[in-house]
Formats: sequence, C-alpha cells, structure tokens
Amino acid sequence: MHRRLLVVLVPLAVLLVAALGVPLSVTVAEREMQETYVNRLNDVGRFASLAEAALSTGRTEALQQELTRYHDLYGIPVALIDTSGTVLLGPVDAYEEAARTEPALPRIVTAALAGARSEPSWEWAPWDDSALVVAEPVGRDSEVVGAVVTISDLSRTRELILVRWAWLAGLGLLPLIALAAVAWPVSAWVLRPVRKLDAATSRISEGDLTIRADAEAGPIELRRLAQSFNTMMDAVENAAQRQRAFVSDASHQLRNPLTSLRLAVESLAPHLRPEGDGQQVYDVAVDELKAMQRMLNSLQASARMESMRTASPVDLDEVLATRVDRWRALTATAGQTLTVDVPPGLRLLEPPGGLGSILDELISNALRLSDARVVEVSAQVVPGHVGVGDHIGAVVAVVVRDDGQGIDVSERAQALRRFWRSPRHQNVSGTGLGLAICADLIGAAGGTLRLEDGLPRPDGSGHGLAAVVVLPVVPQVVSPADAPASAPI
Repeated sequence: MHRRLLVVLVPLAVLLVAALGVPLSVTVAEREMQETYVNRLNDVGRFASLAEAALSTGRTEALQQELTRYHDLYGIPVALIDTSGTVLLGPVDAYEEAARTEPALPRIVTAALAGARSEPSWEWAPWDDSALVVAEPVGRDSEVVGAVVTISDLSRTRELILVRWAWLAGLGLLPLIALAAVAWPVSAWVLRPVRKLDAATSRISEGDLTIRADAEAGPIELRRLAQSFNTMMDAVENAAQRQRAFVSDASHQLRNPLTSLRLAVESLAPHLRPEGDGQQVYDVAVDELKAMQRMLNSLQASARMESMRTASPVDLDEVLATRVDRWRALTATAGQTLTVDVPPGLRLLEPPGGLGSILDELISNALRLSDARVVEVSAQVVPGHVGVGDHIGAVVAVVVRDDGQGIDVSERAQALRRFWRSPRHQNVSGTGLGLAICADLIGAAGGTLRLEDGLPRPDGSGHGLAAVVVLPVVPQVVSPADAPASAPI
C-alpha cells in the first residue's frame, strides 16, 4: 500500500513544483528589480529636492559633494543636467561614459525635462546587460530647470537573481530525485513479473508446455494475471497430453485385434479354391490390413515424437556420419546414386526427435515415391536470413534433391498436411504423415520445411523435388586445443 501511495504522491509533488516554479522564479526577479527601482527613485527624488534648493540659492558646492560621494560609495553615476542636456553637477566623466552605452537614456531624460517621471523599462532578464536609468525633474511643471539622472549597473542584481533561480531549481530537482529513487525500484518490482511472463510465453511458443509464470511476485493485478495464465496453461497441457495419450492408447489397443484379424485372414489361404474369386478378395483384405498396421505404427510414432518438444544444438557432421553409409546402401540396392555435398563444421539447432530421423524420412520419400536416379544431399549457411520463426540471423539450409517425378507446385502446400497423399502414390505404401510430422518438428526448433524444384530429370521433362530444411545456426564452441575441422563427407 505504501508503494502505491508513493507512486501517486511523488508525481503530484513534482507537478506542483513544476507548476509553481516558473511563476515563483519570475516573481523573485520582479521583486528584486522593483526594490532596486524604488531605491533609485528615492535617491533621485532626494537629489532633485537638494538641486532645486541649490539652484535657487546658487550654493551648489554641497550638492556636488553629495553627488560625488554617492558615486564613490555605490558606483552609480548621478548627475544634474540642465534643459539642454549639459551636465551641471556630478561625476561628469563617469556619467558620460555610462550614458554612451544606454540607448534608452535620451528618451528618459527628455521625458524628465518635460516634467514627467520616467517609468522603468523592466529589462530585468539575467541575460540582458542594460542599465537601469532613472530621471527626476527639478522644478515643477513648466518651471522645470533640469533633471537628476542615475545610471545603475544591474549586474549585481542579475547575479543575485541567478543565484536565487539556482536555489529554486535545486529545490525543484529534489522531488525529481525523490521520484527517480522511488520509481526505479517500484518500476522494477512491477516489471519483473512482466519480464518473467514474457520469458514463459517465449518458452511455450517453442513447445515447452510445462513452463509456468511466477504468481507470487509483483502487484496483485499481475499476480492474478499470472494465476489465470497458469490455469490456462494447465488446461492446454492437459488437453495436449490427453490427445497424445488417446492417439497412443488407441493405436496400441487396436494393434493386437488387428494382428489377430490379419492372422485369421491369412489362415484362410489354404482353403481358397483356385477357380473362384476368393483369391482376389483375399489379397485385397491382406493389403488393407497391412495398410492399417502401417497407419497405427505411424500414429504411435507421431504421438511419441510430438511429446519431445526440446530442440538442442548438434553438429551436422556427426548426424551425417551415422546416416550416410546406410543411405548409400539403400540407394545402391535400388540402383540409384547418392551424392553428399556438405561443408564441415556446421552446427545448428536440432529439432525434437533428432535431425537424423527427419533426413531419413526425406531420403526415404525420394527413394520410394519419386522413381529418382540421383539423390543429392547438400547444406550451406545463409547469412542474414530473416523469417525463420522468430529467428533473425544466419541459418543452415539442408537440402535433399532428386531428379524424379516431383510434386506439382499446386500440391506442395498440401503435401505438408497430415494424411495427404498424391494421386500418383495411392498404390505406394505410406500413410501421408511423414512430411507433416517433419514440418511440425522443424517448426518447434524455430525452422521451416519447404518444397521446391529439385534436380533436372534425365529426359528433360522438368525437375524433381527438393525438400529444404532451414534451421538456426548455433555458434561453434572453440575448444582450448584448436583441433582441425573434419573433412567433407
């Protein structure tokens, strides 16, 4: 509660000081100038009275001494001038020197010789260097015989005003300092749960549904928000777990009855009559049972792989070292050629379930579905790439190309959906889940899977298919012993 009061009261104090500070500083300056003007006005009024008596009696020595002593004491030139502007009494040199730098002096003297007391110009700004000129007529109305004029240097007064403004500014900064001293820890206290909530949502977007927000820190409003967020994530995680459990359990529970059914159907083979249509029906039933078994196996694999949502760094060399020999054996058996062109030292973020499993699926599709003669695996670093999930920076593009049938451009987006199969592959074993699962796992690592044109076909009729796996680069960890990089595969 005390923090809330400080958050409210301190800004109000700052606003109050800001609202009063400028008028208060102006008032201080005006008061100083008014006091200076009133003092000069009293001085010239007294000298004007003395001058009127001195001029009427012809005894000016005493007045001359008064004017000289005043100048010596205060440093302010004061002079008695006649109607022509000639200095009659006073420190002539000092007066004329000060008069040369005051453009307002003729106007004020003219007004005084006309019998009018001059008003101050109020040029009191600290950055203005003009003097204060005060003139008092000597005589009455039309009998004015001269004027007493003072030219006051206001530098000391302006320095005093600046000093007082500095004090006011310092006093005005105190609430600002207090506000900063209070606002810094309060803002940190308020924003710390927000930062933790942001970090939690980032982890959740990467697929980790076990992360929860801190519901014990921060203001009560943020604690309620964190509790609601955690409740929502509990529901999402439970729903995802129930979905995966249902797929896994259903696949497992159906496996045994389906196996028994297949055995029962296959046991009918000796009892089929060659002259009837039973053999054809039997073959269709066995093929359908095999397809259902493959579908159940794929669903179980999908449920297991989707439960793994943590991406980790991996060296591409190590992944390929465990896979290339097997790929070459498979392609050699099918009469195909495999080429691998991958530079050494590439380190990237491996999708959940392993990058090797994803490449196995892509190689398998190229061998089974495309009738390709050549399959090529390549990789390169693409610097300054933008648009892979939320990743901004260099990425590694791993490409599996073939020169086979390929997939039409209009079908490539559908090929990444679950259970979709090309009309040309309906008689080829498969479930339509492989590419969809690969795309989901790659996306969980902040990458993308896209399909493009592959290698040119030997007959020149077009291009095969290229599966491009784009994953973020992970900086290499430099070991103390500078080991040489591994050779290209």
